[in-house]
Amino acid sequence: MAREVMHVDMDAFFASVEQATYPFLRHRPVGVCGDPDGRTVIAAASYEAKAFGVKTAMTVPAARKLCPDIVLVGGHPGKYIDTSTRALAIYCRYTDLVEVFSIDEAFLDVTGSAHLFGGAREIARRIKQEVGERFRITCSIGVAPNKLLAKLAGEMAKPDGLTVVAPGDVPALLERTPVEKVCGIGPRTTARLNRLGVRTLAELGRLSPKTLRTVFGIVGIGLHNIGTGQDDSPVMPYCHEADTKSMGHSLTLEQDTRDIAVIKRHLLRLSEQVGRRLRQDGYAGRTVSLVLRYADFTTTVRQRSLGKHIDDGCRIYQTGLVLFDELYQPGRYIRLLGISVSNLVRHLKQTLLFEDPKSRSLFGAVDAVNDRFGEFSVARARLTGPQRGPNVIPPSWRPARQGGTPAGS
Repeated sequence: MAREVMHVDMDAFFASVEQATYPFLRHRPVGVCGDPDGRTVIAAASYEAKAFGVKTAMTVPAARKLCPDIVLVGGHPGKYIDTSTRALAIYCRYTDLVEVFSIDEAFLDVTGSAHLFGGAREIARRIKQEVGERFRITCSIGVAPNKLLAKLAGEMAKPDGLTVVAPGDVPALLERTPVEKVCGIGPRTTARLNRLGVRTLAELGRLSPKTLRTVFGIVGIGLHNIGTGQDDSPVMPYCHEADTKSMGHSLTLEQDTRDIAVIKRHLLRLSEQVGRRLRQDGYAGRTVSLVLRYADFTTTVRQRSLGKHIDDGCRIYQTGLVLFDELYQPGRYIRLLGISVSNLVRHLKQTLLFEDPKSRSLFGAVDAVNDRFGEFSVARARLTGPQRGPNVIPPSWRPARQGGTPAGS
């Protein structure tokens, strides 16, 4: 029996939620960003704004140049998480195989349950109807024999689309789909494929695996599978997702600066945020990475592996300082700072983390206060004072595992 996999994608999610919340924004070009009055980029654009060429990650000045009437709205992460989580509950009524792909996308495997609801198309129709009625937003759904094809199908009729690709329709879909439309095939790979005379997925599938392996290495086998429409990857329930590979935070400064004291203060704050997130989800990491972006957008990255796993913001900061001294070119203005921890393990024995068990109790108490009253309600003296957190949610957000809390990455 052929699999029946659905891909659900909320249309212009952040912007649509804002338009649903504030009726005066409906039918107007809207750009959701971190801070409408600060230096930021567009996190999401409504379809009215997209019609002028406004895109995600575009700078605000560039968006205003394309669309002078664009309405900039500060993001509200809690609102987006709440809507995403409630939509997830809708999906789970039709199957227990629901994989969260991002905050606004999910895969559903309804192979074993479609017959209970009148078929996969009927499930998709019901989901679209309930999402529209409950949240006053639209979603686009693709139904196909696997995740790769379902995602392609879902993008064929956006916004508010519903496309079903039966097994017999797959060859025609591959013939008309450009290779760059597939998630995971970026501009460089597209350019290399074009040089081989490959423009569509069907042309990619007609290349021999040996040729693709010679040109692209081991990745070539995956490219051949994409070109033939093959994808055996299962839909993994979100409660069984693989553990996080890294956790980090970054910050675009309100003004470019070369003031080392200011830079170090921001670095300490980011390090404390990373440490708190690690502890929240029970992780510790051994590799610290630092990102510096200068005013001219030149970006440098350096990392260092430690002898033990850590989840303490102070230790993350100390390693970040070492990396900063190695990376920073004196006199240059910095635009963005980022720090992350990788090589993560979960539920590491506490005795391996701290020589003094009192430290663990202290962090637990501080985290409990901040959980109740807000981040940095209790903080190191160097971080006291009015601070404003980010008001956009990372696109890689996932719902928490059972018993946890939502977290981004």
